[in-house]
Amino acid sequence: MAAIKCIGVITSGGDCGGLNAVIKGISRQAFFLGIKTVVIPNGYAGLYNLVELEKVTELNAERVSKIEASIAGSEAGHSRVKISKINDPNKYDRIKEGLKKFSIDALIISGGDDTGSVVVDLSSQGIPCIHVPKTMDLDLQSYSVGGDSAVNRIANFTRDLKTTGLSHNRFMVIEVFGRYSGHTAFRGGIGAEADCILIPEIPVDFDVVYQDARTTYVNRVRRSDVKAGTYIIVVAEGLTNASGEMLYDESVPADAFGHKKLAGSGKYVRQQLEKRLKADPEIKQFMKETGMYAPGIYEFPEVREVVPGHLVRCGESSAYDVNFGYKTGAAAVYLLLEGKSGNTVADVNGSTICYQPTDELIKRREVDVKCIALWENLGICFGRKPAKFEYSLQELSGPVHRHL
Repeated sequence: MAAIKCIGVITSGGDCGGLNAVIKGISRQAFFLGIKTVVIPNGYAGLYNLVELEKVTELNAERVSKIEASIAGSEAGHSRVKISKINDPNKYDRIKEGLKKFSIDALIISGGDDTGSVVVDLSSQGIPCIHVPKTMDLDLQSYSVGGDSAVNRIANFTRDLKTTGLSHNRFMVIEVFGRYSGHTAFRGGIGAEADCILIPEIPVDFDVVYQDARTTYVNRVRRSDVKAGTYIIVVAEGLTNASGEMLYDESVPADAFGHKKLAGSGKYVRQQLEKRLKADPEIKQFMKETGMYAPGIYEFPEVREVVPGHLVRCGESSAYDVNFGYKTGAAAVYLLLEGKSGNTVADVNGSTICYQPTDELIKRREVDVKCIALWENLGICFGRKPAKFEYSLQELSGPVHRHL
């Protein structure tokens, strides 16, 4: 085993549930093994500026006891900084000087694909580091801490919005994070029993969406003894239109990792529905039949978009993420001691620590669209004509481990 006496802990990228459990898992496991841990604050920006700091905070028993694993966010802080893009030819030497200043022998870094790419970079520069998978987007090859918390919050917010939708007979459109993959919109939407879920993996035909929305909504209102009904759409921020294009905010420059800002999918869906509602002559008659029509004021149902934004990644961590964060944080210490720099902890199954090279694990994993037909058979619209569920059978033996 490598002679490691002090580990630096970094969290990077977006905040989410379970990260404080990762920090506690690292520090408590290290303490058990007689290894010191310290916080390198503010992500990779803090790592670059470590040499300038007067002191770092040790994660001793007293300090760790103040960290609540069930609270989302990170006690270590974040930044979106790509080390290789820093305009300093001596950046890696500067980082090594900072590590030497505080006698830090290795790093454990928790983050998503962008963070992982820097783990690969730092490891290639001779800086020992292990990656713990973290992203609420769930788009890594393994499960990533934060995903379950985000899915639960999306489901809760969406369920709650049904009450205002019913009170006003509105179509409700909820736009959620997820970037280029639809995992959180998909799982959160199903958890809330949304009527329609729009994800990047399936180009949207808005005529199909409108037909489903109109039929479902009109039937609900007509069946109701108080003429109340709503229709719920969960849409990923990385909405793909029929041309296969995503919606970008061109007024905002790309970030340090080259990602353009995705914005406006909820607004775009609302506009598409409103345009079709206004042009549909049967809607006007429906409004009159149900006593909702007011000439010049209320001639077609309202469509409202809601963007919970950072609310889906804050607040409380789910029990699943606390469990996963603790065990992968602890396992990362053992990977360091075994000299497995440049690798990611994928899971801990029994006494087996599962890991994978970080450059492989951070490759994007999208929603498997082969499963979508099953949900379409159950009545959920995905912005396309429903397909037949083509299935196969497989008999399994022994325990099966699956990520969300």
